[in-house]
Amino acid sequence: MHLLVGLGNPGKKYQAHRHNVGFMAVDAIASRHNLSPYRSKFNAEMVEGSIDGERVILLKPQTFMNDSGISVAAAAKFYKLSPADITVLYDELDLAPGKLRVKTGGGNGGHNGIRSMEAHLGKDFNRVRIGIGHPGHKERVHSHVLGDFAKADNIWLEPLLNAIGEHAGMLASGQASSFMNKIALAVNGDAPTAKAEKPAPKKQSPKAQSHIHQARTANKTKLPDKGPMADMLKKLFGKGE
Repeated sequence: MHLLVGLGNPGKKYQAHRHNVGFMAVDAIASRHNLSPYRSKFNAEMVEGSIDGERVILLKPQTFMNDSGISVAAAAKFYKLSPADITVLYDELDLAPGKLRVKTGGGNGGHNGIRSMEAHLGKDFNRVRIGIGHPGHKERVHSHVLGDFAKADNIWLEPLLNAIGEHAGMLASGQASSFMNKIALAVNGDAPTAKAEKPAPKKQSPKAQSHIHQARTANKTKLPDKGPMADMLKKLFGKGE
């Protein structure tokens, strides 16, 4: 049995926040595999089912992000699961939007939900980090994370969530590398072919120079110094180099 946990904050107020992309991912998994409706247990919304022959539990803690570990630890204890049997999906500031990485263990990167899980489970659970991008300035992080995804984000968010739902069985069976490859292909498509470089412009020979340049060169020392003709020629050809 494998426990797939999505992190987020409960309630309609938060449902479209970047911080709730873990909830969105778990919902995409449940929808794709037609799992039965969520029920309340372990201070969470949960559903049990089978994905690609793997028995799974989907869990969305309702304790708010900072206490996510309380709910996950209760479920793990009830089902006698080790950290290796748990995969958590959550938002990651330090990954570009649409990028995804899977790893086991590591630091919490300042993520309060992961910090809570480490406090209750240790560090050796599996992590699916879903990139939401960094706003660029530290003072903007809070509003970025607790802000809704922009409409423009749908260009990568929708295929990302669909792919997570489609290939979630790979997470349950420990195929992390294959899972990441499937997600990258779904979001980015085939690797773009290199654009042909434009040839460097050829250096023109004196014969290929413009007539005006030739005229400038030819007439440079012959221009009258004074009078209307001198003024006209200077406007046409310039005052010389």
